Amino acid sequence: MKRTTVKLPDELDERLRHEAARRGITVAELTREAITQYLCAPTGARRRFGAAAAGRSGRSDVSARIDEILSREWDR
Repeated sequence: MKRTTVKLPDELDERLRHEAARRGITVAELTREAITQYLCAPTGARRRFGAAAAGRSGRSDVSARIDEILSREWDR
């Protein structure tokens, strides 16, 4: 296994350490997991959900249709 040094902004480092502690794993384990998920995910899966901005859609039925919207976005 190779050792790699990565410089992170303080806020991101804090979030990384908090999540590792919350899950009871090391920062290294969480970092490897995140990199693996990113690099091994299908190209389309790397994008953010378009539904994340649903609050600004101008539609009033988003909360009633959230399962449908998320399902559609996930399948893209």
